[in-house]
Amino acid sequence: MSRPDQAFYMLRGAASDAGRAYKQELLDLLDIQAGQIALDVGCGPGTDLPALAERVGDSGTVIGVDRDEAMLTRARERTDGLPGVEIRKGDAHDLPIEPGTVDRAKIDRVLMHVAEPSDALAQLHLATRPGARIGLVEPDWDTLIVDAEDLETSRAFTRYTTEEAVRNATIGRSLARLAEQARFRVETVRATAPVFRDFHEADHTLGLGRNMQKAINGGCVDRDRGHRWITSLSEGPFYASFTLVSVICSR
Repeated sequence: MSRPDQAFYMLRGAASDAGRAYKQELLDLLDIQAGQIALDVGCGPGTDLPALAERVGDSGTVIGVDRDEAMLTRARERTDGLPGVEIRKGDAHDLPIEPGTVDRAKIDRVLMHVAEPSDALAQLHLATRPGARIGLVEPDWDTLIVDAEDLETSRAFTRYTTEEAVRNATIGRSLARLAEQARFRVETVRATAPVFRDFHEADHTLGLGRNMQKAINGGCVDRDRGHRWITSLSEGPFYASFTLVSVICSR
């Protein structure tokens, strides 16, 4: 089963009702002001860069950082013509940012993928100036629930997601602790539970079909049982959810 285009995947996820809601809340809590320097670490295809640019205004600067050249190309296309937007190639573990220059920063569903989340947060602390505000958002995939008559296979799918599919699958519950260890002051911690009632949307966002196939190939789920599980989900009323944790902190 092929892996979906990652830029399309991220853009579609951001455009969903759940995606729009938490992103709007994150930007509101960051309290971005005109003239500030705002940093988006792991900006991907530039999903949030136009909204950041609107908030910092013509006198501000938005810096999008990503290590994937294809993502950077999409981000440049998406922000073409926007004043004050800079797209830089770099890694979360080694940010291409002058120390102590950033007023507002966000890391949105990136720490679950990086090799060392603590090192990435240390880099963010170095890049931000005293008084800066930082927004962190990560899922806790251990809380993923998928309604099915075959509850054991649903649990097996969540275990596979947590143990094999995502590098730092429970990072959401650790965000506040990791932020404090990185010497940020935690101000707000919020948890929401995005709900999916449409199978196809959930399949796209949660990787139900492709990850179940990987679980089957890896011997984690019986082939026939896994295929029956996916078929039943696609045919009947559907429900799935997980916990998404947002942390707002200051430097």
